[in-house]
Amino acid sequence: MAGLPVRAVGRAASIQARGLLGQDRAALREQARVATADDTRATLGGLKGGALKLGQLLSTVDALFPADPDSSWQGALGALQEDNPGLPFDEVEPVMAAEMGVGWRARFREFDEHPTAAASIGQVHRAVWSDGTPVAVKVQYPGVADAIAGDVRSLAVTLRLTSLVARGMAMPPLVAELRTRLGEELDYRTEAEHQRAFASAYETDSRYYVPPVLAASREVLVTHWMGGVGLAEVARDGTPAERNHLGAAYQHFFLTSPTRVGLLHTDPHPGNFRLLPDGRMGVLDFGSVLHMPGGLPPTFGGLIRAMTATDPAAVEQQLREGGFIAQGASIEVEKLMDYLSPFSEPSRHEEFSFSRQWLKSEFGRVNDPRNPDFTVALQLTIPPDQLFTHRLWLGLVGVLCGLGATVPVRPELEAHLPGFADPTG
Repeated sequence: MAGLPVRAVGRAASIQARGLLGQDRAALREQARVATADDTRATLGGLKGGALKLGQLLSTVDALFPADPDSSWQGALGALQEDNPGLPFDEVEPVMAAEMGVGWRARFREFDEHPTAAASIGQVHRAVWSDGTPVAVKVQYPGVADAIAGDVRSLAVTLRLTSLVARGMAMPPLVAELRTRLGEELDYRTEAEHQRAFASAYETDSRYYVPPVLAASREVLVTHWMGGVGLAEVARDGTPAERNHLGAAYQHFFLTSPTRVGLLHTDPHPGNFRLLPDGRMGVLDFGSVLHMPGGLPPTFGGLIRAMTATDPAAVEQQLREGGFIAQGASIEVEKLMDYLSPFSEPSRHEEFSFSRQWLKSEFGRVNDPRNPDFTVALQLTIPPDQLFTHRLWLGLVGVLCGLGATVPVRPELEAHLPGFADPTG
């Protein structure tokens, strides 16, 4: 990770030197940019753990990166969603033996030792179960628990330093929440429980499909195989109708699953969602899940509703009720409303066309340090139990923009987001 900026600086120095020798500086800069994007993808993909999770989160908002004529950055970050290098099988085979017994191969008719996908804490192998069922076998990387513990410790130090600047932010509870969630992801038995709950809830659904679980241990998970086309591929090659269809299903899933299942899938990156041949949206990876037996928090929907009504007093009331403003603190609410417009603007419309251009323009405006509204968000305190909810909302907006989907927004929020519907009717 530390070597990434060092190598980027080296490329910049090389451009200067070679430019003095008469070579085309524009062509050299283009080559350096592509090399830096590829280097970032290879480094994050190879490191696994928290580093890869960071890259996958960035991939949901890749529109915020500098203008990219040939999509090198979008391609590099997009590859982190599904196309990462896995470990050689002889490095993960001991995990299979420890978790399923030394005779584990007898449980399969076929087993492909070449991974079909590599995620942040494990890789997936295609296989055929003993009864002939095509399956996906997710195997955890050896030592990944220690790696993630180290990532969290490093993050804790970084956030403590950040708190010196953003004094209103409660960093230790956020780190504790993150440590808890990542700890849950490391136990595939917990993931299996979540996936079974979703699979049961959506078993007869005509819009969604969740692969059933066949077997699970702490570090190995076996589920039905699911084909289809990844969301990132639909974004790149799909028709407008396919992008709109998948975008609407994607948004609807996140809004309705907490009420339907009592759980919220909190990993929105595109690698976890697929368009199936029958038009359903397939959903994968239930390691990062929040228990929400009462559905999404009404304070969240109320906050977005207040911002669409351009009512500063109502926004401040929702912020205080939701624990976003520390007791006794004051905040310039109108500036905050402008700052948060990328999250509230779509909800003003019956139908909204998400795009990279819109996202880039919105965040370029509100995140300019010269903008007097820039520092107002640093005065907010994110309640630890809502950390992943807000991360999800950011990811959802980013993915819909990457998909370029036009979807119904306000009617969906009024129907499915607690606290959003106008109480006056």
